[in-house]
Amino acid sequence: MKKLSTAVALAALFAGAPAWAGAFTLSSHDIAEGRPIAEKYVFSGFGCTGQNVSPDLEWSGAPAGTKSFALTVYDPDAPTGSGWWHWLVVNIPPATTRLDEGAGDPAKGLMPAGAVQSRTDFGTVGYGGPCPPKGNAPHHYIFTIHALDVASLPLDSQTSAAMVGFMLHAHDIGKASLTATYGR
Repeated sequence: MKKLSTAVALAALFAGAPAWAGAFTLSSHDIAEGRPIAEKYVFSGFGCTGQNVSPDLEWSGAPAGTKSFALTVYDPDAPTGSGWWHWLVVNIPPATTRLDEGAGDPAKGLMPAGAVQSRTDFGTVGYGGPCPPKGNAPHHYIFTIHALDVASLPLDSQTSAAMVGFMLHAHDIGKASLTATYGR
């Protein structure tokens, strides 16, 4: 009986092994975990003089069952009471594993077919870089790739960040984040 219970315990332990086989990760050649964001990726407006170019992002190790991805960039330190959404992209095809630098500019057409960039807290569609108030401590910018259990979400370019967040929470099966900083 002891051998049977040991075998059952080992089987239960190793049943989860595939989930441990590879971690879901997000990386970038343009930004680094815990490091300041370069001016090239900073917003152009509200007193900021960056170029507002979205950084390249690459991910790997998505969980089994991923049918699409979504990308969010969020500043929890914004003095709004609810943070600030800098970039929202949904319906990224499941075969996609990267977004090139500049993909956040809707005019460039660099998003994969079917992907939808939604309205940010700047009131525009596409990437909006960091631009915290002068004198604030550096803010944290959380870039997150979400693995979703649906092929697409019924959202469009004018969908609010709150609705995007609601839909992501309903369909998120895994996520990976990278947090960089910026202050002025």
